[in-house]
Amino acid sequence: MSDKARRLFEALDLNGDGLLTREEVINALRTKGPSLAATGVIPSWGVQGVDASSALFDAADQNGDAALTFEEFTAVVDRRFGWS
Repeated sequence: MSDKARRLFEALDLNGDGLLTREEVINALRTKGPSLAATGVIPSWGVQGVDASSALFDAADQNGDAALTFEEFTAVVDRRFGWS
């Protein structure tokens, strides 16, 4: 698990409950994505639209409970963004 994945997870966890919902991922990437990319938290090509954000969520939601734990999230983003 990378430190970058931890920083990104915390930035996307808008309500601070330790889980990510689809809405949090979509809203946070839409509103915070450009500044996260500018500060190197996420690659600039990782900031995409609603469909791409939703697809990222679906890829990470391994147990289908509509909430991402840090472990589910990092398993996907570390690989997708080349952080592992």
